This record gives sequence, structure tokens and C-alpha cells, in this order.
Amino acid sequence: FGSRTGSRFEILSSRPSGTMSLKLQKRLAASVKKCGEGRIWLDPNEASEISMANSRFNIRKLIKDGLIIRKAVKMHSRSRVRKNLAAKRKGRHTGLGKRRGTREARMPSKILWMRRQRVLRRLLRKYRQAKKIDKHLYHYFYRHAKGNTYKNKRVLVESIHKMKAERMKAKALAEQSEARKEKAKAKKLKKAAKKEDILRQQAEGTK
Repeated sequence: FGSRTGSRFEILSSRPSGTMSLKLQKRLAASVKKCGEGRIWLDPNEASEISMANSRFNIRKLIKDGLIIRKAVKMHSRSRVRKNLAAKRKGRHTGLGKRRGTREARMPSKILWMRRQRVLRRLLRKYRQAKKIDKHLYHYFYRHAKGNTYKNKRVLVESIHKMKAERMKAKALAEQSEARKEKAKAKKLKKAAKKEDILRQQAEGTK
């Protein structure tokens, strides 16, 4: 590399004997192949022939002959990332040592609340449109859902079925009671009519 007293330019420009600069050819090849100079490969065994090429026409000829090649783009594989994410979905690599941030910062309770409310309200709307519940039941369950009564969709569906069953039972009991009342009333009227007939017959007999 020369003596310490030599200039910096002399040190940098010194190169082993027998080699030649192919910067021009590399730049022209990069321009022709529309890529960076780092992706251009020049055949080291044909350096003398490549150094003679000083135009894009000559560079194209060398590319055609295979003395100059555009290297493939280096791949940044995501296979390890996919493997790690698949493991995380199973619950691996999520222990205390892997957590950065508080529980609230990692998954805010407000986000969980919003998701739960949207799920429950969507179900109620669906049931109302399908005529499975009327507007009164819809309003009742909507207000209770907002009051944190149902922790998930399954509990809400069970509550709806239970409420409907209770209402149907109450309706059936009311109908039975009404039927019994009607029957007793009819029986009473029949008895009164029979009594009147007997009295009339007795009155006619005395005449």
C-alpha cells in the first residue's frame, strides 16, 4: 500500500498488476439491464474481452454471449417467520418473558367490550329480522346486553330461548285458565237454565 508519506489517492488507486478496471462496462451493463451495478456479474476469465467493450451495443453482445449476467434478486425468506407465527397461534412463545407492555396495552378491555357488544347486537338484530323475537324482547335483551348481563353469544341465545319458553308457558297457562273460566261459566248458565225450566214446569203443574 505504499509508504506512510504517500498521498491517500496513491494508496487507493494502487491495484495489483494484471487487473483492469471494468467500472465503465459494469455501469453500461446496469443501464442496459435496468438494475443496480451490484447485480451485474462480469466473467473474470474474459476480463480482457469485456474491457474492450465501450458502448451499449458491445455490452448487449456480451450479455447475449453470456459474459455479462444480471444476478437474481437475493431472497429474504419468510419461512421462519411463518413457522413462528403458526407456533404463536398455538400459544407458544407468549409467556411472561415475551410480553412487552401491560395487559391493557396489549389488548385494551374497551376493544374487547366493543367486540362483545357488536356480536350480541348483531345477533339481536338478526333474530328481530327473522321474527324470532318481537321489538319488546329485542329492547329487553339490548338493554341487558349493555348492562353486562351476557358474557358471550351462547349465554344470550340461552337467555332468549329461556325467556321465550317462559312466555309460551305463561301464555298456555293463561289460555287454560281462560278455558276453565269459560267452561265454568257455561256450566253455571246451563245449571241456571235447567233450574228455570224446573221452576216453570212446577208453576205450570200447579195451574
